[in-house]
Amino acid sequence: MPELSVVIPTYNRLETLDRVLPSLLAQDLAAESYEVLVCDSNSNDGTAEFLAQISSRHGNVRHLPGAYTGRAMARNAGIVAARGDVVLFNDADILASPDLLSRHLDRHRARRGIAVVGWEVQVRNYDDYLYKRDHPPERGSLHPPMRKRLSWLYFLTGNASARREDLRRVGSFDESFTGYGHEDLELGFRLQEAGIEIVYEQRAVNYHWQDVPHDDQKEKMRLAGHSAVRFYRKHPGFSVMLNLGMTPVSRGLHSVLSGLPPLLRYFDVRASRSRFAQRLIEQYYYVGGIKEALR
Repeated sequence: MPELSVVIPTYNRLETLDRVLPSLLAQDLAAESYEVLVCDSNSNDGTAEFLAQISSRHGNVRHLPGAYTGRAMARNAGIVAARGDVVLFNDADILASPDLLSRHLDRHRARRGIAVVGWEVQVRNYDDYLYKRDHPPERGSLHPPMRKRLSWLYFLTGNASARREDLRRVGSFDESFTGYGHEDLELGFRLQEAGIEIVYEQRAVNYHWQDVPHDDQKEKMRLAGHSAVRFYRKHPGFSVMLNLGMTPVSRGLHSVLSGLPPLLRYFDVRASRSRFAQRLIEQYYYVGGIKEALR
């Protein structure tokens, strides 16, 4: 039986999946010690044919197609099918370092009652991935080097693992999160509430290959705002409201910007050149999504 199961939700992501799977099959672990479960929401871009070819050569790759209504349902199908004691969540556009799985396993072998979050490096394209892979100082940083523990706010399932028994004990992912975002943070919240400590392993590195156009990112942030409200209604409390950016202050600032269209356009135009402007505009759409959902 494999010791670890990698769960990947996907829908029409063959363009990146055909790079991601080889990176997961080039690990420094014996093939029989882990499996890769691709939970496919019935893609129509050739994913099934690609996976049939891969699994014919690699017996530890399994294709789990289904009519999944979102990433939460797809990942839950992977948890149910997993044979490993440890489940690692990856995505169809996230390339693994050769020791990604062993770094996660080492932490779980050393101690029970934990979830492990690794370092997800952001890259714009495959060439950017190759460059940052080969030039570690160019990766930036996710958390300070001395950070050992994380809150549920950082349980991001592009690079996170937990024991299968712990995932099932807290109810796995909430499948009512069918839009964009927060289904992973909400699971992290329940794991932490159940006494599972979320630890940071900065040596468990993978690379998130995405270059989302500005307008698409604004829409994603708006949808994330809707998901934040779903989260809060499930777990009402001041700390949740604060961590999810749902405070009266954030909503008040959104109203101020809404009343100043020229200023809003100014920051929107400069978002491609200014990190501050980009974050401000993204936060504006996120809070806008919160206000929509609250109405």
